[in-house]
Amino acid sequence: MTGYGAARHTAPGFTVSVELRSVNNRHFKLQVRGSEPYTTYEAEFEKLLRPVIRRGTVQLQVFVERTSSAHLPALNVPLLRAYKQQVIQACDGLDSAAVNAVLSGLLALPGLVPEGRVTTVLPDDEWPGVQQAVTGAGAQLLASRQTEGQAMAVELLALLKNLLTELSSAVEHLPRVMSGYRARMLERLNLAISEAGVTMDADQLIRDIATHADRIDVSEEVTRLQAHLEQYADLVNDGHADGAGRRLEFLVQEIGREVNTMGSKSADAVVSRHVLEMKANLEKIRELIQNVE
Repeated sequence: MTGYGAARHTAPGFTVSVELRSVNNRHFKLQVRGSEPYTTYEAEFEKLLRPVIRRGTVQLQVFVERTSSAHLPALNVPLLRAYKQQVIQACDGLDSAAVNAVLSGLLALPGLVPEGRVTTVLPDDEWPGVQQAVTGAGAQLLASRQTEGQAMAVELLALLKNLLTELSSAVEHLPRVMSGYRARMLERLNLAISEAGVTMDADQLIRDIATHADRIDVSEEVTRLQAHLEQYADLVNDGHADGAGRRLEFLVQEIGREVNTMGSKSADAVVSRHVLEMKANLEKIRELIQNVE
């Protein structure tokens, strides 16, 4: 599910700003950007966010504005003076404007400002503030995703209603499928017998027709499908169900299996039309539940 959260924490010497954005993903994936050294601490941030986010690609931006001079890189003053002396000597005879132009580029010379290093140790003085900001942004992100989840639940229940309507129409038509099948079989057998000039035992004929009728009977599939749909409704209505997304994925897979069996066994145009509509609604459900926690 998509969502957004932001938080800010101010402490002596630094201010932390955190933004969280989430987009749809079947799995949890964290991307960290921002101030050093925090871009390398995905594991630490994941521990903070895992309790509230199980699925989705989460973009975390953390910026630390440091106001204390203790965080500023130390300038190599002796080396700067040595560079300046050498430049003045090399520019002997040039006018002052030319000398000043050369001196203005001194800070670009190597060694004057130490290159930033990424430490493998968390900065103890900043981490509590960063942690608090990430936690606050995570709470906002969770609230945002819950709002979207409520809207998604409404859509999932609407799709369930469509499924139930199509299933009810198919079930209502099934008796006509069975009676029509028996009538066609009898007509074809009677025609074949009369053309061949042979006789056939009536009991055996009834048993053969009953055997073939059982092969196209979908009553068991309908019963299982109705039970699956009831369980689906329970999961969607229970907004606090733990791991509902994974369970819904498995359940929809089972629903799809029963719907496919109905379509293949019935071999009836009307039932097939309702089966196609159910498959279309199931595909929409699959897309939605991939992002459900």
